[in-house]
Amino acid sequence: MSIDLTCSIRAGADEAWDYLASPGAFVRISPPFMPLRPVSEADSLRDGVAVLEPRSALPGPLGVRFGPRWIAQHDPAGYVEGERFVDRCVSQPYAGLTGWVHEHTVTAGPDGTAVLGDRVSARVPGRLLSPVFAYRYRQMAADLDRIRRFPGPDGGRPLTVAVTGASGLVGTALCALLGVAGHRVIRLVRGTPRGADERRWDTVDPDPALLDGVDVLVHLAGAPIAGRFTDRHLAGVRDSRVGPTRRLAELVAAREGATAMVSSSAIGLYGADRGDQTLAEDSDPGSGPVADIVVDWELDCEPALSAGARVVIVRTGLALSGAGGLLAPLAAIVRTGLGGRLGSGRQWMSWIALDDLTDIYLRAIVDPTMSGAVNAVAPEPVTNDEFTRVLGAVLRRPTVVPVPGFAPALVLGKRGADELALSSLRVESEALRALDHPFRYPGLRAALDHELGAEQVPASL
Repeated sequence: MSIDLTCSIRAGADEAWDYLASPGAFVRISPPFMPLRPVSEADSLRDGVAVLEPRSALPGPLGVRFGPRWIAQHDPAGYVEGERFVDRCVSQPYAGLTGWVHEHTVTAGPDGTAVLGDRVSARVPGRLLSPVFAYRYRQMAADLDRIRRFPGPDGGRPLTVAVTGASGLVGTALCALLGVAGHRVIRLVRGTPRGADERRWDTVDPDPALLDGVDVLVHLAGAPIAGRFTDRHLAGVRDSRVGPTRRLAELVAAREGATAMVSSSAIGLYGADRGDQTLAEDSDPGSGPVADIVVDWELDCEPALSAGARVVIVRTGLALSGAGGLLAPLAAIVRTGLGGRLGSGRQWMSWIALDDLTDIYLRAIVDPTMSGAVNAVAPEPVTNDEFTRVLGAVLRRPTVVPVPGFAPALVLGKRGADELALSSLRVESEALRALDHPFRYPGLRAALDHELGAEQVPASL
């Protein structure tokens, strides 16, 4: 069986080809709803090798590799610079089972558009492949649009961006987006660096030269907040943020304005339950263990602020990705037919699609006018009841079995359940509204369709 698809996007053919040839493209267009996750991308479209592995999107120990790796060899015989490249699966058992050959083409269309073509010859049902290419086309078209909208300072000069937490869900997506945008990414790692694009970050005593040559520091690292809210767990969450962030801010301060700082934060700053109150960046912090940690976490940026550096603090809502985080386990439950609203269902969920979150980070990195606290939330928050109904509609599963309010406490403890599962925060972003910031997915249904593979292949975008 084979599939032969085309889609026209608003980009030049050269622009589209350069995107596909850039570091990070393989990650950007790999669908989060597929069980095969990118491990390494080809260093050349002519004759490189790309590797994926089957891995669960579920959190913690459930997110394990469960089979052999898929290795795709690019075939130099099928390569035409700027026009075509071909990859073949060469690893067993997949090569023998599927006979996979994928021809990618880019041609110039009318009015400065690019026509993306994909022909797959494989023993794989076409209905399984269509959502993959629906995702890829939309992702690539939207990425190119955002790169044009946010070109960076000095006419789009490539920046050098250092990133902590680069291997996490947000960090992986952001580093890939920065790569296709033409920026250099330096990953700050706690282990031994591998190559010139990694530097060792000692969280207790960082090297004074850690940020040499860095235009923007993006600080994403921190222990997962989700978990049973024991004193030990909360101490780990605090210690991974409060202290390490201040020491990085001190390094930024020492750069005397040469380096900007973009630090992650969380809407948990506003507390666990503010009812129906609409919260914006200037709203007072709430109370509770998470709010206390987030307040101190943000205060750690003070050395950079006092030194006059540009600082952006990104208060993230519930980030939705089919590859992990909150959405993956919720989708897994709903697929069983046993999903339903949590407790009363009236609690507010201030969410954001992962791609919109990375767009906000991209803008914070390249836009010299952006500073201060920014609520990274979609413009349309929903209640838990509405979220559950939309998720069920996307997955075509019933959501009539409510989850009792006491159930999350069995996993998270009472404090954890109140702070996470039963939290109710109705948050808006006045900062993004003032910037007239564009969202890819302002509404929940389109965001879940994209992340969970429910889109149709478009003829043009």
